[in-house]
Amino acid sequence: MITASRPEWIAPFTGLEPGQFRKLVRVVAQRGGDEIADGRPGRQWALPLADRVLLVAVYWRTNLTMRQIGALFGVSHSAAHRVIDKVSRC
Repeated sequence: MITASRPEWIAPFTGLEPGQFRKLVRVVAQRGGDEIADGRPGRQWALPLADRVLLVAVYWRTNLTMRQIGALFGVSHSAAHRVIDKVSRC
């Protein structure tokens, strides 16, 4: 399973250096990326913000399907789609 807590996964899958990736996570957090979907009460995200940003970066950089992305991050393809939709809007 890919995770942002292991920096060796960042560059090969995103093309970003770890410092660039950390800056991207900060920007997404400032723009509301850590909020629950639609700002409504509900279930928390299954993945931490850094992993969600990594998921989106992997999706944009590779040409993997939602099913493949979900499997890499240990979430369903529909959860991967929700993450991409939410984080891409930030």
